[in-house]
Amino acid sequence: MFLKLQIATADPFKTETDLLVIGCFEKSSAATISSLEKALGGSLKELVTRDEFKGKKDQRLLVSTLAKLPSAQAAVLGLGDPAQLDDAALRVYGATAARLALSEKARSLAITLPDGISGDRLRYLAEGLELGAYRYDRFLTGERKPRRLLSSATLLTKVKISAADRSALALGQAIAAGVATARDLQNDPPNELTPALLAQAAARVARNHKLKVTLFDRKKLEAMGMKLFVAVGQGSAHPPHMAHIVYTPAGKAKKKVVLVGKGLTFDSGGLCIKPAQGMGDMKTDMSGAANIVGLMAAVSALKPNVEVHGIIGCAENMPDGDAYRPGDIFGSLDGKTVEIVNTDAEGRLVLADCLAYARNLKPDLIVDNATLTGACAIALGSNCAGFFATSDTLAEQFARAAREAGEQFWRLPLLDDLKDSLKSDVADLKHTGDRFGGAITAALFLREFVGNIPWVHCDIAGPSLASKAYGIYPKGGTGYGVLTFLRLLETFS
Repeated sequence: MFLKLQIATADPFKTETDLLVIGCFEKSSAATISSLEKALGGSLKELVTRDEFKGKKDQRLLVSTLAKLPSAQAAVLGLGDPAQLDDAALRVYGATAARLALSEKARSLAITLPDGISGDRLRYLAEGLELGAYRYDRFLTGERKPRRLLSSATLLTKVKISAADRSALALGQAIAAGVATARDLQNDPPNELTPALLAQAAARVARNHKLKVTLFDRKKLEAMGMKLFVAVGQGSAHPPHMAHIVYTPAGKAKKKVVLVGKGLTFDSGGLCIKPAQGMGDMKTDMSGAANIVGLMAAVSALKPNVEVHGIIGCAENMPDGDAYRPGDIFGSLDGKTVEIVNTDAEGRLVLADCLAYARNLKPDLIVDNATLTGACAIALGSNCAGFFATSDTLAEQFARAAREAGEQFWRLPLLDDLKDSLKSDVADLKHTGDRFGGAITAALFLREFVGNIPWVHCDIAGPSLASKAYGIYPKGGTGYGVLTFLRLLETFS
């Protein structure tokens, strides 16, 4: 990844580039169009009228410069109301420009900075440019391999450039690289990303960013008593693993936060096997774990004054003679016994032991994320994740972080009325409840393993995988949630 990203004080109409992108507010659209028209020495009125371009948010106008400018093509992107250009919108502006450059096979991009954007806020534009330029092409060969990719981007400003501006760009690129790491892991095929390889990828990221990491194989998990976790993976030829990454700030940490990710590198459903339709998408059932790996890379760049632990639970749920069965009963790290009802509800079992492990670290907050239930995706759609929180104050803090990150999370209730559906006649708990309220009963089951620690559970089943590109997200693995969790850590400190 990584564009050659720079910032320059320069006239857009004198900048040599494959694609020039000009941001345009609605109130100044006429002046912007007039300036471009003058530079081109011709009328744009017919094109503007045809496309009804007025600088509204998400509008775009693409023109060939016909060699009248040093740029081969020029595009005007509508930014709408300047009061609405928050950090998330700035990130989308960058991503839209980069994606347009990819579609036009531009190798170089120059993009104008909206008035007043400088210093720290350049970070978000840099994030957007990198995230929009993302492509997963690891397994493309020959003619399928892209021959023209966006390799450089220049931010054009009217004012003097400071050291803080350049630092913000570097930080934005580093954070975007963390999100891209999550996307790469999501997009990797399951034969290339077994539980052991996912744990090794987590360790590699940790070591590259000088973070402490501890790896646990099946024997260590069994020795600790993580029987639910091990049960899920015992039907696979690829045994379960866990990775524990730790970021420690330079000064004395004010808080300790543990983030947990579900890492099912493939979920066949086990003995309760899934139908063939849609099973191919189950390679991304490790999206929660991928998010934590990418997040820890971003944390090392941001350096919040919080001690951050990332717990990555890796397993593969397969049906063979040693697979766990409906009717089985297993103990847990927490000590509770659990009756198995449906082997396709495996993620909550892995998370249950990981959450108990997280609780034993005595943090101020636990956050988990997982592609946990289809019920959540049915309720909220494919562009919104659900979350649960143990207090209203914590819920508002998390919701604020999501809004500021530009990601959609909707709070769902922890309805104690549904707890009865988790009662078992033969064990402490069943791991699934009734069909209705499935996302809620899954959260209620997980709550049994966090004790009294403040806790947020995120069900990212919908937006973890995109069927088409939108906003800052590509088709395929999205890394949805990394920016929210990073923002939460910023505010939590």
